[in-house]
Amino acid sequence: MDLGIKGKKAVVCAASKGLGKGSALALAREGVDLVINSRTEETLEATADEIRKETGANVVAVACDITTPEGRAAVLEAAGDVDILVNNAGGPPPGNFRDWTPEDWHKALNANMITPIELIKATVDGMIDRKFGRVVNITSAAVKSPIPILGLSNGARTGLTGFIAGLSRETVAHNVTINGLLPGPFDTDRLRGNLKLQAEKAGKSYDEFAASQAAVNPAGRFGNADEFGAFCAFMCSAHAGFMTGQNIVLDGGAYRGTL
Repeated sequence: MDLGIKGKKAVVCAASKGLGKGSALALAREGVDLVINSRTEETLEATADEIRKETGANVVAVACDITTPEGRAAVLEAAGDVDILVNNAGGPPPGNFRDWTPEDWHKALNANMITPIELIKATVDGMIDRKFGRVVNITSAAVKSPIPILGLSNGARTGLTGFIAGLSRETVAHNVTINGLLPGPFDTDRLRGNLKLQAEKAGKSYDEFAASQAAVNPAGRFGNADEFGAFCAFMCSAHAGFMTGQNIVLDGGAYRGTL
């Protein structure tokens, strides 16, 4: 299927690896020009080179902290007119809410709520003027099924989701959609790091523990970045203009709710 977005310009955040990289690569395969960012310049440049070599796409890499005004300004300057925005950021650390300070909450809210909103604010009116725009917020399945030790993430990402529920109904008449893509257990550095800690606490080897956790999922496995990216690219496509304000769980069936 031709997704109808060849020649569009996209910003993909936290795209040096994992789900952000998968999303950037999928868009590049569709002929989209990219601006990608992450904090680690060496890893980001390697990813940009990899995407260019495979797809021939125009890829600009901006190493920065997207959660700062300076970082956002650098990315937006490099991008120009943005047609597609994929918001993505690593989640805050797990823990017990009794241990979290206001500073911990401010960091979580800034990274996982305020930063996406600021990027949307900077790009959405241009999208409206051009009568095309796609915003995908990569959040977490925990938005629909909260995980107690991830309270910082639960709170910040759900706040973003609530905000988008209103805004997305205002923009869709202009062919500008805003949706959430909620990953469950995907084989990423973050998942592997969490599994390693859990395996150590359980007194098991990493491989044994990881295999047991994958087997619990109805799909019998963890997801991979390529399939996540392909789904993200469809949500950014010309064919997805009638879907807005939705939160799509991509988790192999782990979320057991009806709605």
